[in-house]
Amino acid sequence: MSKELAKLRKQIDNIDKKIVTDLNNRSLITLKIRGLKKKLGKGIYAPEREQEVLNSLSEISKGPLTSENLKAIYREIMSSAIALQRPLKIAYLGPEATFSHLAAIKRFGSQQEYLVCDSISDVFNEAEKGNADYGVVPIENSIEGAVTHTMDMLIDSDLKICSQAVMNISHNLLAKCPKNKIKKVYSITQVLGQCRIWLQKNLPGVERIDVSSTTKAAQIVQKEKLAGCIASFLAAKVYKLNVLASGIEDSPNNITRFLVLSKKDTPKTGNDKTSIVFSIKDKIGALHDMLVPFKKYMINMTKIESRPSKKKAWDYYFFVDFKGHKDDKNISRALKELDSQARFLKILGSYPNNE
Repeated sequence: MSKELAKLRKQIDNIDKKIVTDLNNRSLITLKIRGLKKKLGKGIYAPEREQEVLNSLSEISKGPLTSENLKAIYREIMSSAIALQRPLKIAYLGPEATFSHLAAIKRFGSQQEYLVCDSISDVFNEAEKGNADYGVVPIENSIEGAVTHTMDMLIDSDLKICSQAVMNISHNLLAKCPKNKIKKVYSITQVLGQCRIWLQKNLPGVERIDVSSTTKAAQIVQKEKLAGCIASFLAAKVYKLNVLASGIEDSPNNITRFLVLSKKDTPKTGNDKTSIVFSIKDKIGALHDMLVPFKKYMINMTKIESRPSKKKAWDYYFFVDFKGHKDDKNISRALKELDSQARFLKILGSYPNNE
């Protein structure tokens, strides 16, 4: 038995040697590509190429690794390759260990430099000024709805949506003490509400205290002996807390979508999404007229949401997501018709519809 184990381990050692050699060779090629991209004036991070690589993994693999396993591995391979050239600076809505932080890591990997911002406005400002290469902000949650501050910022900003990250939001009970010793539970109002049934069943009578963020909750619990918090696995790691229970959210379909913001457009991938915002002229049937081109050119609209303009009473902006890239022929034609009818029209970005 021990000889068989040693034999199998030797096989793994040999495979690891080949993997390391191949990864180094891959990195050398990546550096050559970086040199060519620099001459062409292209950025280091290419969402369209990233998506092409990730999509090919499922076709190449015959198992037992799943598509998600491979994507997680390659996320770090690509992150290391980028960092070898120059670590990207990614601005995100902080503090550290929030879901925005997790979304940024999911999109760019752990090898980049992450810039904590106090507000969504700060994320936009850092990316616009060039202090960050990219910004990551939340745009909508399947339970709470749209993040209106992000929507308002998109209207006036010159930044473009170049990618997205979709996170399944899972909540966890963290503490230093055993569960039966907890006297207080800290988290933000929304999270406490999303775990209400679980808390009533498992921690009845325990005081629930609202704080500014899940990270703030973890910071408090790090210092309090008989307290728990609801936060992420990353918060448990950063603040050295024990995970007493995981997946305690009442709804299993708690999903948040995050946008990646950049100064550059993203080329077509063949599976894209486009986001626009427009305002309509003050006339009967104006909104209906704006929606006609979508049907005329067979465009699948996936979302429409209104937002007060704040410039005039009862004046609204309409945010629309639809499948396809702005450079597709049918979409290009539709956008021209929309522009001729709208009071205001802005293409927020076309980007890989990767999740």
